[in-house]
Amino acid sequence: MTKVNLENLRHSTAHLLAAAVMELWPQSKRTIGPAIENGFYFDFDFGDIKISENDFPKIEAKMRQLLKGWQDFQRHELSAEEAKKEYPGNPFKHELIDEFSAEGQKLTFYKSGEYWDLCRGGHVDHPDQNLKYFKLLKVAGAYWRGNEKNKMLTRIYGTSFPSQKELEDYLKSLEEAEKRDHRKLGRELDLFSTSPLTGAGLILWHPKLATVRNIVEQFWKDEHYKEGYQLVNTPHIASTDMFVLSRHLSKYIDYMFPIMMHEFIEGDSAGDYSADEVLKPMNCPNHIQIFKARPRSYRDLPVRMGELGTVYRYERAGVLHGMTRVRGFTQDDSHIFCAPEQVIEEVRRVLAIMKRFYRVFGFSGYQAYISTRPEKFLGELKMWDFAEESLKKAAALEGLAYKIDEGAGVFYGPKIDMKVKDSLGREWQLGTVQFDFNQPSRAETTEEEIDEFWNLKSFKLKFKSRENTAKYLKKLGRGFDVTYINHEGAEKQCVMIHRVVLGSMERFFGILIEHYGGAFPLWLSPVQVELIPIAERHLEYAQNAENVLKTAGVRTETDKRPERMQAKIRDHTLQKVPYLGIIGDKEVEKKDGVYLSVRSRDGKDLGQLRLDRFLVTLKEQIEKKF
Repeated sequence: MTKVNLENLRHSTAHLLAAAVMELWPQSKRTIGPAIENGFYFDFDFGDIKISENDFPKIEAKMRQLLKGWQDFQRHELSAEEAKKEYPGNPFKHELIDEFSAEGQKLTFYKSGEYWDLCRGGHVDHPDQNLKYFKLLKVAGAYWRGNEKNKMLTRIYGTSFPSQKELEDYLKSLEEAEKRDHRKLGRELDLFSTSPLTGAGLILWHPKLATVRNIVEQFWKDEHYKEGYQLVNTPHIASTDMFVLSRHLSKYIDYMFPIMMHEFIEGDSAGDYSADEVLKPMNCPNHIQIFKARPRSYRDLPVRMGELGTVYRYERAGVLHGMTRVRGFTQDDSHIFCAPEQVIEEVRRVLAIMKRFYRVFGFSGYQAYISTRPEKFLGELKMWDFAEESLKKAAALEGLAYKIDEGAGVFYGPKIDMKVKDSLGREWQLGTVQFDFNQPSRAETTEEEIDEFWNLKSFKLKFKSRENTAKYLKKLGRGFDVTYINHEGAEKQCVMIHRVVLGSMERFFGILIEHYGGAFPLWLSPVQVELIPIAERHLEYAQNAENVLKTAGVRTETDKRPERMQAKIRDHTLQKVPYLGIIGDKEVEKKDGVYLSVRSRDGKDLGQLRLDRFLVTLKEQIEKKF
């Protein structure tokens, strides 16, 4: 059997979905239907009609009916005028046609059966045979072109595979993922919440998850102290001048919270303006200020600076998702200032830390991606070549297999992204190592940069003219001039390495909750042992046992509710507490020590254990991070 390209398969199935929808709701307006990771979607404007998952059976039935007549995909070319006639009253397709024809592209249509659509191509050869194994999954709202100022459309998601078994395996994995959804478990286990009064995309950490976070953060700090990192703290707001110098402001202004603007100050010299403030979207420029607070010698290098720093980025409402896509988050953000000859060794050390952390948190594997120079970049080509080669050499020396992500580097340098696999085999990006030779440099402002800033609405409001904008930017310049004195007494520019291991703590914990299904290993569990006295007369004995465990550093609680023992066992098992210690007359009557009848959260009865021996087992598991 000929192997089918999965992306083509899914894009072709999106066409089949659209064909069925247009048969069932001929007045609807179709827009776009791309293949995506694990499936496809198609966006429609249904007008006043409400489509739900209850409609999926009849849509799927229509898709199967149409598929019998789909022997191939035929390519056609139309002029813009002809193409628009195929979509009467459809402004979405007309917009695309205008764009494609303006770019000089040929307008291609692909036809199968009686259905054809504007499309760039990428289809299977035998749709009637290849498209049999599909499933519609969910309905969601989606703004046209992803812009919340545009009309809200109805998006139908689906998936397809080359075989029935692959489809069934994927659907089973979706069922398991749904059980592990961190938003669902967050409610059930009382881990976190959000509130409209706090604000969208801002996480409220409840006591249990805050406890786990404190454990992870302390582990992070301890490991970084061992690696020679100096931990710092920086403010939550900063002058916009800082982000103009770093050039973050012009690149990321759409994701920065609104600038707090001060009044224009009339001065003797043009460009004499008061600084505005903004909630910081990243920590790196502040770390540069700490490095520059005193002169640095080559003997000081490398300087490894770390911070669990909270930043704020304005994510659109439509993409916010539990803890994994938020507006305020804390990064395990660190920066290394070093000489060029130290780069490879420093990147190796970071990669080693990453591998150690991912092993501790139980991720089954990881894949490195090296992102190279993007189309728009700052700096000289020779520096980019040096940086990309350094990352490749460091990865190779660390025994790390990598893939190239062509053109996906950030504007100031290339990077290595680390994607880990969770217990369901899903891939998540966590760590990043980014090379930066632009922020540490010092350069003159270009005319292109002046235009870029002058086109920003906030700059037009503040500076009133391009001339004033130019004077302001030229006075500031670009970059921070981060230098050290080398062994010959000459001033040399530092290389700056940005790196995170866990990334956003919010996102990391969303991943971690799903990875463990809420059943954290013993060392991370917010409650490690729950004591369950059978009757009120056993409370004092339980309290004494709790004191012993807490003194030894084991997080312990006693269930004092007047509930039946079985109800307590059920409740704490559902709360995924690792160990339950049951106390009744048999335990109290023991004369050679304190005893518990111990059960694990998977229902295994470990029998009657003396507390001091049970404590040895607990300490060993906690120490080994089981």
